[in-house]
Amino acid sequence: MVNIGHYINGSLYEGKSGQSKPVFNPATGSSEKNVSLASTEEVNLAVENAKSAWKDWSNQPPLRRARVLDKFKYILDERREELAKAISSEHGKTHEDALGEVTRGLEVVEFAVGAPHLLKGDYTENVGTEVDSFNVRQSLGVVAGITPFNFPGMVPMWMFPVALVCGNCFILKPSERDPSPSLLIAKWLTEAGLPDGVFNVVQGDKVAVDALLHNPDIKAVSFVGSTPIAQYIYTTGTSTGKRVQALGGAKNHMVIMPDADLDMATNALMGAAFGSAGERCMAISVAVPVTDKVADALVEKLKPKIEALKIGPSVDPTAEMGPLITSEHLNKVTGFIDEGIREGAKLVVDGRNTKPSMQGYENGYFIGGSLFDNVSKDMSIYKNEIFGPVLSVVRAPNYNSAVDLIHGHEYANGVAVFTRDGDVARGFSNEIEVGMVGINVPIPVPMAFHSFGGWKSSLFGDHHMHGMEGVRFYTRLKTTTVRWPSGQRTDPQFTMPTLG
Repeated sequence: MVNIGHYINGSLYEGKSGQSKPVFNPATGSSEKNVSLASTEEVNLAVENAKSAWKDWSNQPPLRRARVLDKFKYILDERREELAKAISSEHGKTHEDALGEVTRGLEVVEFAVGAPHLLKGDYTENVGTEVDSFNVRQSLGVVAGITPFNFPGMVPMWMFPVALVCGNCFILKPSERDPSPSLLIAKWLTEAGLPDGVFNVVQGDKVAVDALLHNPDIKAVSFVGSTPIAQYIYTTGTSTGKRVQALGGAKNHMVIMPDADLDMATNALMGAAFGSAGERCMAISVAVPVTDKVADALVEKLKPKIEALKIGPSVDPTAEMGPLITSEHLNKVTGFIDEGIREGAKLVVDGRNTKPSMQGYENGYFIGGSLFDNVSKDMSIYKNEIFGPVLSVVRAPNYNSAVDLIHGHEYANGVAVFTRDGDVARGFSNEIEVGMVGINVPIPVPMAFHSFGGWKSSLFGDHHMHGMEGVRFYTRLKTTTVRWPSGQRTDPQFTMPTLG
């Protein structure tokens, strides 16, 4: 049995709390590893080391910090296969999907290497008589990232590259369900020349989370996960004086207009709904065809494609969809399908009881793709984030009804519209109250130099992740106003200075 510990002050640290949790291979259903769960004392030890490292790291020139990230970028690029295998073995996603995750994380590292440019301030000469003014962005100190199971490589890389290159020290608390990728990342950062203590990993559960939220030396917390936990992270973190960005759940819609390329929309839906077994916050889980004619044609095209999905483990190169993360989550997803049937939705494709084609994986947490038609907005399968390969079709009589449907949902993470009409596309992009919008793009995840984040119950906090929003989140602005003695004496001033 492999024991997975922490990474503190530049080296592996064996857990001493006496608490651990099994780590399962979702493809086999077997426990192959144990992960240590950090105590409050172990979390505080990581924070103390990070705090000690911060003064020197933050005083390094941005170019020097960027060069460390640049070396890490090359290591990550060369060893992407190794990281992808680690992701697949604990998360279950297909190898190609895991490689795609690593690539999207790598893009944020590439963005962060531009820190010398990103951290430039402004300088204004003579804002007043013989008075100059300038501003700079400075690091916060020790910051933390609490990341979900569905992207154990990519989501941490949404956070720490920008945080580190801005001069902060970082504590990563990954999901205890797939903890190994975080340790690979930590070791490679050290190999790239990152000083000890600047990047630390504490494995754990709610005890570790609460320790981070209540430690006064943690200045900011980034989180990605479900909305109830995001709200808890935000409320608790801000109450202790921290800056918090907490990304929550989603229920992403795709509107298919009558003029859309239906084959293009169908193929887009297949990848967006069933890629990564639907375990991603940007998955399309609701198709909104406008008019019954479009709905009938869409369902007819989707049905055989969903039935033909190749389900299998990551070691099967032909697999299109892997297992769900745990047996508990499998039961949750199948429970939603049961509920949808009870509520009166039409189950067109039933993914329950689907087994992988490759032998030896019969005990894995596999499920096939499911398709519901005639779903209404009052059904639980519409209102809740299922986080699995279940696609609901909600028919809309016209464009305005589709928009009203989307606006009525509590989540507003991502949305897409498929149309050939530029007028419709432009109007949709302008008026839709959702954080990320795709026009004939099913999963509109922004590139690293833009920023990621939703609206409403999908985001708590003022800043989105990575891009310039990330730079702003991990830094604070300082403005200095300067006057040097010129030999002229001035009398005391008791009114508000105007510098005129």
